[in-house]
Amino acid sequence: MKAFTVVCLLAVVSASLAGRQLHPLSDEFIAEINSKQSTWKAGRNFDISEYGLFKKLASGSKGIKNRDSLVTRLHDEDVEIPESFDSREAWPECADIIGLIRDQSRCGACWAFAAAEAMSDRICIHSNGERKILVSSQDVLTCTEDCGCDGGYLDIPWSTWYSNGYVTGGLYNNTDQGCKSYFLPNCEDHPNRCTNYVDTPECLRQCDDTSLNYEAQKTYGQVPSAFWNEKQIKLEILKYGPVETGFTVYEDFASYKSGIYQHVSGAAEGGHAVKIIGWGVENGVKYWTIANSWNERWGEEGFFRILRGVNECGVEDEVVSGLPDFSKF
Repeated sequence: MKAFTVVCLLAVVSASLAGRQLHPLSDEFIAEINSKQSTWKAGRNFDISEYGLFKKLASGSKGIKNRDSLVTRLHDEDVEIPESFDSREAWPECADIIGLIRDQSRCGACWAFAAAEAMSDRICIHSNGERKILVSSQDVLTCTEDCGCDGGYLDIPWSTWYSNGYVTGGLYNNTDQGCKSYFLPNCEDHPNRCTNYVDTPECLRQCDDTSLNYEAQKTYGQVPSAFWNEKQIKLEILKYGPVETGFTVYEDFASYKSGIYQHVSGAAEGGHAVKIIGWGVENGVKYWTIANSWNERWGEEGFFRILRGVNECGVEDEVVSGLPDFSKF
């Protein structure tokens, strides 16, 4: 009878441990990630107390709202595509714009940041480096319909760039970078880290420096386009520059440090928007090179790489872009 009782207790304990879920920001979960795969390394980016911040950062993309209204631009597939490509190297005169990592801070504004960044890149690229200006992530965040700090759609900023335009503007408290600077400091520089979340500010149609004319600071785009497969995405970047995309964020992504990300552990947290700047191959593994908006201390100096060609986490499903319309600004 005693032996039977011991066996039962061991079975209960074993089942309990097997069913136990590790906290997604715990050292144990990070160790589990590293034990399951070899293409990327996990480490600590967020304290366990910052789980709410991670969830906020990981749920800013609502996907594409009006897919049917986007033009599907088809590129000639006979063009030779290089095995690796980096927009910073392809357009060195714009490398500082393309390589700039912004920080969305404690607002779910990834959709606005990725759009503003890709727009800025393309203005520089298609002016041959003569117009090195930043499109204001603040203007995109606050003046785009149905979007805000609780998330936004990937296509709406590009449609708004075409119809209404967005002004210039850069990082927090920097009036030298254009009309409207971002309203929040970097999380790393904030005394309380980023524990308190914020509402979306109102759309102010004026510059931080009131001597600047708001309308005169606007930039405009052409009708936006969408792309649904690896080859067309590569051809778009190769010809026109970085693009915006969205993907599903899983709990393990919080601990990304380096390498080629693929989902291995944890549940889905939400959607996140980012900017693809190129692609490559490492040890036979194909990847996209992507700029994040969680500051340059995260990941590979603000960037990360993710599996390419298998639609990892849906990263090849929601690619949107547009060209600048220089006839309007």
